[in-house]
Amino acid sequence: MSAPETIGGPGIGGAGADARPLAVMGYTILEHALADLEGAFDRVAAIGYLGVETYGLVEAYGPERVRVAAAASGLAITSAHTPFPAGEAAERLLDAAQALGAPTLVWSMEREEFDSPDRIRAGVERVNEAAENAAARGLTIGYHNHFAEFSQVFDGRQAYDLLLDLLDPRVVVELDAYWARMGGADPAEVLTRLGDRARLVHIKDGPAVSYEDDVMVPIGDGAMDWGRILSAPSGLRWHIVELERLSVDTFDALEQSYRHLVGLGVSRGSVAA
Repeated sequence: MSAPETIGGPGIGGAGADARPLAVMGYTILEHALADLEGAFDRVAAIGYLGVETYGLVEAYGPERVRVAAAASGLAITSAHTPFPAGEAAERLLDAAQALGAPTLVWSMEREEFDSPDRIRAGVERVNEAAENAAARGLTIGYHNHFAEFSQVFDGRQAYDLLLDLLDPRVVVELDAYWARMGGADPAEVLTRLGDRARLVHIKDGPAVSYEDDVMVPIGDGAMDWGRILSAPSGLRWHIVELERLSVDTFDALEQSYRHLVGLGVSRGSVAA
């Protein structure tokens, strides 16, 4: 297993030598951060998280304020969840990413773009254009999956395999392991197969029954075997907790998730579990 980049500090918490630093996906705390950006970041850092993947905050506050707030809380910016910088919006999106200090811009293709191999090829053109634009700025594009990439199969091959074949090799992967499972894949096998191309992973938990209706639960309370998944050999640099559609308090769920992952020894943070 390749070593993670030393982003966000070494962390503590009794984690194993291969443990990856733990971050929060901005969508999880979006409501709180839109009310109090600095306060939300401080609460995330106090739990022990080492980083944040931004979502919706640059649009609300501007990249400079988000960058300063994250730094003041001791949080690294792992990546920005933002549309692919292609077409007319490319330069604006890249300017924002550079001002934010986000090394990787992550987004997805639409579900309907996996309805046929031809539609996959057409969609990939946008992603590859983004990869070229980002590379010119010293930035990286990451691809984030939902479930259609795995549930759609053409001539015995998953749409995800077709996608990977067509993507510019500079495009890295943010695997959403929960949605991969919902598409019928084994996330541990996918991470192993991706190898060093897998740089980020979204960690969420729930019953893993319905893409449309599942309510998320704190990590460890659902159907996902995160000890097995996150122990798979890969190139992951960050573990990113994303809890959406929660029915419990967000920060209580983030704290429980932190303790579970750090307690397993697969993730690391700044506070002992």
